[in-house]
Parts: sequence; C-alpha cells; structure tokens
Amino acid sequence: MAQMRNEEEILGAATRQLNEKPTASMAEIAEAIGISRATLHRHYASREALLRVLGERATARWEQSQDAAGIDAAAASGDPARLTAALRALLAAYVTDADEYGFALTEHFLTDLPDLVSWGERLEEREIAFYAACQAAGVLRDDLPARWVSNAVYGFMIAVRESLRRGDVARRDIENLLITTFLSGAGARPGGTSAPGGTS
Repeated sequence: MAQMRNEEEILGAATRQLNEKPTASMAEIAEAIGISRATLHRHYASREALLRVLGERATARWEQSQDAAGIDAAAASGDPARLTAALRALLAAYVTDADEYGFALTEHFLTDLPDLVSWGERLEEREIAFYAACQAAGVLRDDLPARWVSNAVYGFMIAVRESLRRGDVARRDIENLLITTFLSGAGARPGGTSAPGGTS
C-alpha cells in the first residue's frame, strides 16, 4: 500500500471518500487514502478528530466563497447590478463547495461542535444580510423571508451534491441549473416581487 504522508493529500482524499460515502469508517477512509489505518490514526486519533478538521476546512471554504463573491461590499452598495453579480458569483462558488465538501452539509457530528456552530451562525447571518440587501434592491423577491431564501440555497447545495454524486446531472451543466432554478423561484418578477396569485 502506497504511503501518502502529505497532510493536504490525506485530508483531500478523506473528504472525497466521505463525499462518496458519508458513513465511511476510519478503515474505509484509510483504504481510500492509500494508507494503513494505523497511519491514519497517528494523524487523527479518532474519526471525530478527523471530522473536526474537515469541518473546519469546509467552514473556512464557506467563508472564502462569501469573501470572493464580495457580498458585503455589494450589500453596502445597494446597487442592483453589483448585487446580481455577487449573487451569481456566490451561487457558482457554492456549486464547487457542494461538490468538494458536500459531506459537511449533513454531517450531524459537526452540529455538536460549539465553535463550528458559532462560526457557521456568523456566516449564515452575513449571508442573510446579503439576501435582504438583494431583496431591498429588487434583485430577489421581497415577499419571502430572507432566512427562507438562505435555507433554500442550502437545500439547493444538497441537491447539487446528490445530483453530482449519483451522476444525475453533468458537472458542466449544474451551475447554470442551480442559478436559473433558484432565480426562477426567488428572483424578482417583472412588475412586482410577489409570487403568482400573491400580493405585491
């Protein structure tokens, strides 16, 4: 068995294995990485210790995606064009995030780690403020609670993960599918922002 010792290689391979099989044991993860179980345990004493590090990496990636999309500056500007560009950039980044760190979306162990929960809550509030700014600028429907919009995006990320994992949708198509499907439901409507049959 080839022995991989680079930490980034180990964490990257572990993430890919958990994306494919979220319930994978340490033995299965070690086999997928290409190292012995004993070697993996020398790096991480338990599955929980490994998941903590991977959860931190996934949460850091979430924050990096928000930063790269420029959601704070776009929200502060109130400019519809900037907000639209930032929204599209954020959703596009989330496609990659769901593909590369999808296991973290539904890993229940991570919800029991107070530091990660607190970090995630801060990022969620930041994102909700951005969606609210999009609503105020007429980029998104303003008849939807901003938290509902945030939850909908989270749901779409799970859909992206599962569609890619099962091969239901080609990787080259899924970014456009996510953006167009999301905007067809949450995007502002011509002449008003209410849903069909609702009130403006």
